Amino acid sequence: MDIRQIACFAEVARQLNVTRAAATLHISQPSLSKTIKNLEQELGAPLFYRGAQQLELTDAGEAFLVNAKVLLDAFDNLTAELNDVIDLKKGEIKIGIPPIIGAAFFSTFISRYKENYPSIDLLLTEVGSNKISQGVSEGDLDIGLVCNLPAQQENLEIIQLLKDPLMLVVHKDHQWAGRSAIDFAEIKHEPLILYRHDFSLHDKIMAVCAEHGFEPKVVCESSQKDFMMEMVGAKLGVTLLPSRICRQIENDRLVSIPFTKPEVNLELGMIWNKDKYLPYAVREFIGMSESHRV
Repeated sequence: MDIRQIACFAEVARQLNVTRAAATLHISQPSLSKTIKNLEQELGAPLFYRGAQQLELTDAGEAFLVNAKVLLDAFDNLTAELNDVIDLKKGEIKIGIPPIIGAAFFSTFISRYKENYPSIDLLLTEVGSNKISQGVSEGDLDIGLVCNLPAQQENLEIIQLLKDPLMLVVHKDHQWAGRSAIDFAEIKHEPLILYRHDFSLHDKIMAVCAEHGFEPKVVCESSQKDFMMEMVGAKLGVTLLPSRICRQIENDRLVSIPFTKPEVNLELGMIWNKDKYLPYAVREFIGMSESHRV
């Protein structure tokens, strides 16, 4: 028994006439009659009998019709839902975004994706890059945006979307505020407002400090760039932010200074689990992202 046989039975039951049902189904009357006969043989019971003026359903046929309608409705719903998923009219994407720059960089792209596929739900979670990598590996996230691309991992696919040098942000009254550039080693004695330890930029900055032979004087760690800038504005220290963010700062108390050598870069990339099935919505998101590289 297959769905085609059930559909043929339901159409004959609706019209109670094999000739008209065959015309509706665009098959020959003998072929339809054979399908019904085969179905009756498989079920071991007659489904129709010849009444005075037309076909009539037997009691077995009545019972079978009730369940046949349920099956056909379920199949139609299954097909419709499957088509919606394939045509990107339905679905969701769980995305991890680092609060430092992820939303700022990706907001335009996300808006464009939603314009193209308004019925796809984008579930955004703000966490550090290290936790994003873990979430993607464990299947809690479909896609992750990460600052500073992780080392190649067996189960992760990685593409780079952006490479942006970090700049030093100081108060306008700071002695370096008028400088056009600064050497990284000069921040050795400055109170530093740093990214939280679960952010990959934290490890990157600490590593570059070690390369220059010093351990920074970290006075505060944060996951929020706005808080970091407020701390600098209150003259509590200096911080390092991506140049893309520095260009958007609207705080006249702050001054951004490039390093003479871009030793620390924000490398914004996208990762996904290549061992996990990628839904159609996720595949399209990745494809659009690759054309959005900067």
